[in-house]
This record gives sequence, structure tokens and C-alpha cells, in this order.
Amino acid sequence: MSRAFVFPGQGAQSIGMGKALADAYPTAKAVFDEVDEALGEKLSSLIWEGEQDELTLTQNAQPALMATSLATLRALEAEGVTSDAASYVAGHSLGEYSALAAAGTLSVSDTARLLRTRGKAMQDAVPVGVGAMAALLGLDFETAAEVAAEAAHDQICQAANDNDPAQVVVSGHKEAVERAVEIAKGKGARRAVLLPVSAPFHCALMQPAAEAMAEALSHVEMERPVVPLVANVRAAEVSDPAVIRSLLVEQVTGSVRWRESVAWMAEHGVDEIWEIGAGKALSGMIKRIDKTVATRAIGNPDDVKAAAEALNG
Repeated sequence: MSRAFVFPGQGAQSIGMGKALADAYPTAKAVFDEVDEALGEKLSSLIWEGEQDELTLTQNAQPALMATSLATLRALEAEGVTSDAASYVAGHSLGEYSALAAAGTLSVSDTARLLRTRGKAMQDAVPVGVGAMAALLGLDFETAAEVAAEAAHDQICQAANDNDPAQVVVSGHKEAVERAVEIAKGKGARRAVLLPVSAPFHCALMQPAAEAMAEALSHVEMERPVVPLVANVRAAEVSDPAVIRSLLVEQVTGSVRWRESVAWMAEHGVDEIWEIGAGKALSGMIKRIDKTVATRAIGNPDDVKAAAEALNG
């Protein structure tokens, strides 16, 4: 059995996530403490007792989701499951940072600070109301990319997230994205809906955020990952820290090639994927990409124990 560990992106956040793990495992609580200290604030209080609207702010959601994923991983380690139980790690957008922390490339503290910077830079890159994102359901990536190009006119509209065979997210100027929604319906999309996001992620409008991340990443030490990363923008494995650094910058404006990443892992022998952290969105996508790959979502103490038992017999 060859498995990969994958880590969720924005949208998976919910109040209370990780609390049961922190209560059950001191090593899980230590992750939240480390993130609080790195950011100089009690992000854990917001995660466990705050308001959903505040948690959903990009600059909070990104480090919060990473903290929950790494706390889950520490709980797994307490039950005898280490990162090298995986052949690969991968993450959806911000989840790529969680994957790199899991693989030892980045420290948890550095990852928290990088994600706070990333979230703020992505939010600040485009004035509120100027950009938008929309999910096109029932279209393949090539068709969705054609829709985006047709909708762009003299504005930006790009296929931002290739999530699974029938779900592509487009991103760009609000008017262009609205045009894409209408064009997609005419091309047979099952549904085309604007998403409740605060900025147009993974398109050229994020260039100021890419520059901010290039600067932030230049000051951070990166180790070789203990298992290879399947990178969002390459949909292939990478282990060289210098290459990983440049791909993290490229990722801000580039497409999240999730469908291709999962297909690449399956082609390279992965037959089981564990989604580590909040929610089950990636597991759903994986099943639609390749039904032969088994999935397991791990986000609470019961999930952790069941996964450890399944692995250790």
C-alpha cells in the first residue's frame, strides 16, 4: 500500500476545528501554542471560540488551517504514524505550506508567519469588489479555460483551480468572471456560480502578492522534504528547496493543478490518500478524479486512532 498525505485549502475552516485533538494530545496542543507564539496573538482562541466570519478572513484562515493540519499530524505521530508513512505529500493552495511543514521543509513557526503574510498580501493585492471567482461545474479544464479566455476581453479571467474532472474555478476581474458564468452556462455547464471569496486568487491580479511572498520566502530557511512534494503548479514531485521556494511564488498567480496532481500520484503507485486536517473536500475531489484510490479524512481523535490501527494492524 503506497499512500500520500494531503492537506486542505481555504474553505475548510470551521469554528472548533482541532479542539478535540488539542484536548486529547499534548503534542497537538503544542502546535496551536507554537502558532500563537509565532503570530503574537491567540489565534487558537479565534479558531475554537471565535466568529466564523473572522476566522474566514484570508489572513486568519490560512495559518488556522495549517495549525489544524499539523496538530492532526502530531496526533498521528503520537499514535506511531510518521510523515515517512507517506510516499508523497501535497496540499491544495495554502495546503501546500502545510504539506511542507509536515515534510520538515519549513518549521511550524515560519509556516504560520508565511501564511499570515500570504493571506494579508493576497487580500491586499486587489481592492474589495474588483475581483471575483466562480465555480464552473460540469465542464472539463480545457473547456473552462476556453470560457475564461472568451470572457476576459481586455480584463483578466483565468482558470485558477483544476479541482476534479467536472469542477474548475475561474478567477479574475469581477465583470469578466460574471461573463464567464454566463458563457459557461451556454457551453453546457451543469452549474456556474460566483464563490463567496474575498479576493480573486490564483490569477495574474495576485502579482503584488507573489512579489510579497518572494520577499518573505527569501528570508526563510528550507530543508529538503523527508518525502517529495507534489507541487500545485507542476503536478509532479519536487524535493529541491530552491525549486520549492520558486514554485511557492509561482503558485500565487498560477493554477492549482489538483486533478493532475492526484492523477500523477495514482500513476506513480499511490493507492491510498489521507486528507489531514479540517473537512473532507479533497477526499470528494479525489474520488471523482480516480475511483481506484482509497481516501481517508482525518480530523478528530477517533479518525486518528482508526488510521493508526489501519496502518499498524
